[in-house]
Order: sequence, then C-alpha cells, then structure tokens
Amino acid sequence: MLETYKKVVFENYANFNGRARRREYWMFTLLSTLITYGILLILMLVLPNLAFISNVYSLAVLVPSLAVGVRRMHDIGKSGWFILIPIYNIVLLATEGEKGPNQYGADPKNQLEEIDEIGME
Repeated sequence: MLETYKKVVFENYANFNGRARRREYWMFTLLSTLITYGILLILMLVLPNLAFISNVYSLAVLVPSLAVGVRRMHDIGKSGWFILIPIYNIVLLATEGEKGPNQYGADPKNQLEEIDEIGME
C-alpha cells in the first residue's frame, strides 16, 4: 500500500500519460484520505497553530491526485477530461480497465503477460 503511494507521489508526480490500475488509484486515494483526515486532523486538534500543514499537504498532493485520476481514465479508454464529470467519474473509476493495450498505452495489469507474448514471437 505504501509502495503504491510512493510510486504515485514521487515517481509519477505529474505524469498524465499512460494508464493506472484501479488498485493504484484507490490505494492512493485511501492513503491520502487517511493522512488528511486521520493524522492531520488529529494534529490540528492538538496543535491548532499548525493547521496550515493540512493546506500544504492538500496542495502537495493536488497534482498527483489529478495525474493518477487521468491515468485511471486512460486505463478504461476514456479521455482524462472525464475526471471532471461528477458522479459518472466515480462509476468510471470503479470500472475494470480495458484488457490489452489501448490508445493510452500498455495494459498495466497484464504487462508481464504482454512482454512474454512479445518474447515468444
């Protein structure tokens, strides 16, 4: 779980290209929510003078949140702009990605299988 968060935040900070599996998107969302409403909320209650830390964290994960959301839309074969459509985007975010490569890149779920197939040809 932490590996997924690290991958999204540090390795793919502003990468809007390619595809992201459901697991990558939802693990990032879960950890961001836990950090925001768990750790930072408790910190703000204990030390109200440090409330700005929550705002700094929210700004720090804004770009990675958008990037992983756009890559998630790419995984189901949709444009990244679909992330802006309320309610419908939640359905799309929960939808299984397209099997095999699509116009946005290789299938992240089956990349090893695709490499094996290419190697066998």
